[in-house]
Amino acid sequence: MSEHGSNDVRDVVIKYYDGTSRTVTIVDHEVPYPEGKLIVSRTDTKGIITHANQAFVDMSGYSQDELIGQNHYILRHPDMPTVAFTGLWETIEAGNKWHGYVKNLRKDGAYYWVKATVIPNIRNGKVVGYTSVRRKPSRSKISESEALYKTLMEA
Repeated sequence: MSEHGSNDVRDVVIKYYDGTSRTVTIVDHEVPYPEGKLIVSRTDTKGIITHANQAFVDMSGYSQDELIGQNHYILRHPDMPTVAFTGLWETIEAGNKWHGYVKNLRKDGAYYWVKATVIPNIRNGKVVGYTSVRRKPSRSKISESEALYKTLMEA
C-alpha cells in the first residue's frame, strides 16, 4: 500500500468545454493556502493565461513558462462541477464580477482551495480579458462548498 493509501490516488480523464480532454493523476492531499498571499492571474477572453504572479506559480506547482499560454482550466479539479464554471463564464462574459470557492488541481495531483474573485478587464467598453484574485478561504466555506459540489456532481 502506498503512503497515501490505495484509494487516495486515482487517474481521471477530465473533459473540457472546448472538446479537449486529458488524463490526470489525482492525489487526495490538500496543500494549505499560504498565509498572507494573494494568487493573481490574468487571462485573455478565452481563458488563456497571460500573467501569473509568484504565489500562483508556487501554489500550482507549474513553472511560469508552463502556465503562460495555457488555458486556465489546467487547474480544474475533477471534483468541481461543470455548472460552477458555466456560472462563472456567464457572469464575467456579461461584464460582471464573479466570486466563488474553487478547488484547484496542482501539477503534482494534489489540490488547494481558494476564494476567487474574477473581474472582467474592460478597455473602451469591451471585455479584453479577465483578472482573477484568489484569497485564503475559511474552513467553514470550504466545507459548505464541498457539500454543495458533491450534490451538484451527483445531479
